[in-house]
Amino acid sequence: MATTATLILYLVVLLGIGVWARKRVGDSADFHLAGRRLGPLVASLSASASSSSVWTLLGMSGAAYLWGIQAIWLVPAVVSGFAINWCLVAPRLRQSSHDNQSLTLVEYLSRDCSPRISRTLRLLGAALILFCFSLYVASQFQGAGIAIATATPVDSTVAILVGAFIVVLYVFMGGFWAASVTDALQGFLMLLVALVLPYVALFAVGGPGELWLGLKALEDPSLTRLVDQPSLLLAMVFVAGLFGIGLGYPGQPHVVNRFMAMRSQDEIRLARNVALIWATLIYIGMVILGWSGRVLMPDLADHESVLLELSVSLLPAVIGGVVTGGVLAAIMSTADSQLLVASGSVSHDMRRGHHSVLIDRLVVLLLGGIAVVLALFVPETIFDRVLFAWQVLGNGFGPLLLVLLFCGAVAGPYRLAAMMAGAGMTIVISLFPDAPGNAAERLIPFFLAFLLAYLGYRARPRS
Repeated sequence: MATTATLILYLVVLLGIGVWARKRVGDSADFHLAGRRLGPLVASLSASASSSSVWTLLGMSGAAYLWGIQAIWLVPAVVSGFAINWCLVAPRLRQSSHDNQSLTLVEYLSRDCSPRISRTLRLLGAALILFCFSLYVASQFQGAGIAIATATPVDSTVAILVGAFIVVLYVFMGGFWAASVTDALQGFLMLLVALVLPYVALFAVGGPGELWLGLKALEDPSLTRLVDQPSLLLAMVFVAGLFGIGLGYPGQPHVVNRFMAMRSQDEIRLARNVALIWATLIYIGMVILGWSGRVLMPDLADHESVLLELSVSLLPAVIGGVVTGGVLAAIMSTADSQLLVASGSVSHDMRRGHHSVLIDRLVVLLLGGIAVVLALFVPETIFDRVLFAWQVLGNGFGPLLLVLLFCGAVAGPYRLAAMMAGAGMTIVISLFPDAPGNAAERLIPFFLAFLLAYLGYRARPRS
């Protein structure tokens, strides 16, 4: 009852923010970018939370539980993506998007092209976003079902429906304002979970020394290897593949739109420092939690439930409710941002010149419904489903964005080729057996798309 009461209170607060934010939404600029008035703390925490998702708390701790010591490579791999975004992308994209008044990432990527190429780019970009975010949001709702069903007597199907209803409702009402403010709150709650629960779990194991001995005692040599690959070359491929996750950050429209919404160029430095500290603490905490869970509960049927199982067994009910709220925060902070971006893709990118807040809100409802169906009837491992959608977007949008920001204008046909090659090759390679660390899926499409975009920059006539 204490856990349930804590969760109910948390969800009521989120709905209250949606009601408050509804009064601040007057047009599409307010609905999608909060009128470009986002402050540094809200921008940094909301961008961090929306990029981290349920994959961070459930997927990453589950990967550490399954992989053992080699999961440590996930920390620099992911934090490097935060550094790329905040150090390289944020300053240039914020200024450039303010100058040309782009409301969405797809609109920015299609600027200064011929009308035919621009429309094709918008349609392709919107299609990629709708495809990937249907899978991505479904994984968030699936995580909600696991979280609520583990912490309360509620059935997982009911939990998925309740979580989806809350997210869709406050995004429907408050748009980007609601998503950003709730994401900042949720980012703080996720940090609280990452600081408290791993420490409690490590203390229950007996400290770092006992953790190492406990992993060795499980008699699985792969758990104590820094890289579990048969040769040095494959070990290097594995690590490079994980760092490919970081290369996907610039191509995430639900993350970089925070940079476009910031009110001041001077506030980026503070936002960057907050985001990098937040990411380092979160990801180290989740890896330690997964290791500790493997020692304390070596026979879990679902490795991605380790965080929730530990919170139930190690924490008082009220604090366990806060931890479950942290998981829901990770879920909602990503799902709300993705629903917003998807609505912008339909109402703004597909229907250029016909912007409508009503259409924005109807798309939020439609995509939320599709994601619920996928979560209920096509369940997948959260870790794998999220990374697939992440990589398709990262390779489809990221290389072109980097060339536009750091080199200059790219010829229209090359923009189209870069987007199609990056996203399309990622999908094709995913159908074949995985390379260590999914290196082929993450790296080959990225660098091919980058090369095409750069050749398009070189092909532009010089004055």
